[in-house]
Amino acid sequence: MTKTNSTIFHFVIIFMLILGIKIQLSEESEFLVDRSKGGLTHVPKDLPLKTTILDISQNDISELQASDILLLSKLRVLRISHNRIQYLDMSVFKFNQELEYLDLSHNKLEKISCHHTVNLKHLDLSFNAFDALPICKEFGNMSQLEFLGLSATQLQKSSVLPIAHLHINKVLLVLGDLYGEKEDPESLQDLNTESLHIVFPAGKESHFILDVSVSTAISLELSNIKCVLDDNGYSYFLSILSKLQNNSRISNLTLNNIETTWHSFITMFQWVWHTRIEYFSISNVKLQGRPQVRDFDYSDTSLKALSIHQVVSDAFSLPQSYIYKIFSNMNIQNFTVSGTHMVHMVCPSQMSPFLHLDFSNNLLTDMVFNNCGTLARLETLSLQMNQLKKLANIVHMTKEMKSLQQLDISQNSLSYDENEEYCSWTISLLSLNMSSNILTDSVFGCLPPRLKVLDLHSNRITSIPENVIGLEALLELNVASNSLAHLPECDSFSSLSVLITDYNSISNPSARFFQSCQKIRSINAGNNPFQCTCELREFIQSIGQVSRDVVEGWPDSYKCDYPESYKGTLLKDFHVSPLSCNTALLIVTIGVTGLVLAVTVTALCVYFDLPWYLRMVCQWTQTRHRARNTPLHELQRTLQFHAFISYSGHDSAWVKNELLPNLEKEGIRICLHERNFVPGKSIVENIINCIEKSYKSIFVLSPNFVQSEWCHYELYFAHHNLFHEGSDNLILILLESIPMYSIPSSYHKLKTFMAQRTYLEWPKEKSKHGLFWANLRASIRIKLMYQAKEIDHTYI
Repeated sequence: MTKTNSTIFHFVIIFMLILGIKIQLSEESEFLVDRSKGGLTHVPKDLPLKTTILDISQNDISELQASDILLLSKLRVLRISHNRIQYLDMSVFKFNQELEYLDLSHNKLEKISCHHTVNLKHLDLSFNAFDALPICKEFGNMSQLEFLGLSATQLQKSSVLPIAHLHINKVLLVLGDLYGEKEDPESLQDLNTESLHIVFPAGKESHFILDVSVSTAISLELSNIKCVLDDNGYSYFLSILSKLQNNSRISNLTLNNIETTWHSFITMFQWVWHTRIEYFSISNVKLQGRPQVRDFDYSDTSLKALSIHQVVSDAFSLPQSYIYKIFSNMNIQNFTVSGTHMVHMVCPSQMSPFLHLDFSNNLLTDMVFNNCGTLARLETLSLQMNQLKKLANIVHMTKEMKSLQQLDISQNSLSYDENEEYCSWTISLLSLNMSSNILTDSVFGCLPPRLKVLDLHSNRITSIPENVIGLEALLELNVASNSLAHLPECDSFSSLSVLITDYNSISNPSARFFQSCQKIRSINAGNNPFQCTCELREFIQSIGQVSRDVVEGWPDSYKCDYPESYKGTLLKDFHVSPLSCNTALLIVTIGVTGLVLAVTVTALCVYFDLPWYLRMVCQWTQTRHRARNTPLHELQRTLQFHAFISYSGHDSAWVKNELLPNLEKEGIRICLHERNFVPGKSIVENIINCIEKSYKSIFVLSPNFVQSEWCHYELYFAHHNLFHEGSDNLILILLESIPMYSIPSSYHKLKTFMAQRTYLEWPKEKSKHGLFWANLRASIRIKLMYQAKEIDHTYI
């Protein structure tokens, strides 16, 4: 019994471990379902059960029921903002025990019914139609709550009590359009949060008396402020700010969407200057009127950073020197002014504590900070998106900035004339951003000597000069989006570790790059028009020899652009044989292959006696061609025989046993001297008569033929007839080989015939006889008009 219980216990332990592992894996994995902007009127029914993140925001959903998400037990994040939900029962989430993030902002909620929910870390009910704060007593159990978004038109101190004991990182409070009619100034004092963001009603004058100095808050953000003075010169908003002096914890203050006067604007700065606030940001400001010239008290301040963004003024003209003087003499370390249409900035009147200045997105010109010896402590300067034109003026500007390390002058219209002699940067400059200008190759002749980071992307650079000097310390170089035709090497950048050259005109990068850039740790050369030819092969091979972490964007950003057959092909998939890329090796290979092929063909021809077959076919074709071109009536006019045979008596056995049987069985009439010579006529007369009455004259050549005098006569008369008739009537059959030296000199015509005319060679192989006879018959076949009487005469 004990053994059985032990077995069950072990089984239960193993089961729980497996279950625990599955739960852990489930928690680590995420499954996102995005049905936002889909025009939905209700929650979809086909949601996967494993959904952990569900986004159904920006739809027309008006109701949320428990059955909609009942089966989504793993749901952790639910975004249902920007819909039309008017009522919510929090009990719909009772089966979603893992739910941590719930966004119901920008709906039409007027009421909620609370339920016990303890796991929520993010709850956003802001931008709804609540009258009172939608805080239930059940909210007090949300011990893990980090963000709480609320909205209301009335604030009461009692409404905050259920969550007063919670420590919430950030609270967003959106006040409705009717806020202010019933206002409790102390309603927020019990909030326990580090960051408080209050959004006042838009376009409504700030006649509020709300105390925003929450004792626990470190960061305070106020939006939608319309600060005006009443008839007595009193400002409700400035009164609200004055209460912050009682809060020693607030160090960050942000003001958004402000409409006020120049006087109130300067007054805000003056008031903040004497508080414990360290970081002050003000943005989206509309200013009215003109500033009143008065002294600004810079003493006793805790402010470290001031940021001013997007300021417009309705005044046509302003005392700009007064405004510039206030800004330039601020005794703070970090100062930002952007999007204000500022056209100039003067130098501080005394040694300035400025460390970081950001004057981006303004209308500053090259003359800004000219000869500013009071900015000797400045380390970072941004003049991005201004009206800078000449780089030489910027170089001169930095001369007195002895501590300047980072300079951003990107997105201007800067150019550099290499004929300008002045180019003496401050030697402290380490990082320089000159991207998005109209700089050319000449800029490399005017760069700071100790530069470590250089950004020149989006300019008009076509090449980096090889004789660049003074950039041995450069670590990062960005020349993307230019017109570079070649990948720069590191001969002039011995310390370069990061190079960005994407979106240029680099077609054939050199494989020598990785040899010259031994310290390179990251290169991005993708999105260039690579020509996938032999020249690119070595570069691709060199990429394969370095770590993939070094080549950024590999392989997806590296594609062939030319030739068309490879366009769009990834470089890693481009392969070409080494043979086709080595000209010398290709020539040798073709030569050796051709030689081997020629020897092979020659050997086969000799082995199968192919030349003999070719000659026979050629002769047969030529004979048929001549026969077709000769008028038939001329051939048939006096002919009685198809052929006259001339041979030596020593070869008569071959003539009688081979030649005659194979010709006469086809109906071919043959003229032989021993049976067709006419008695009583001379031998010469018979020879001439037989030659003239025969279509062709066949001569059987052999060493015996050379020794016969009568054969010589017959050849002579046949040759004479050839010229007389103008026809091609001679056929030479080489029965046995005749060495040229064995032919007597008197047989010069025979030598000429054998040198100039084609002859038929009697094959020794029996398999070739058929083709020989067919070729011979074809050359003498013709229809005779008259049938000659047989003359049986024996030649003695």
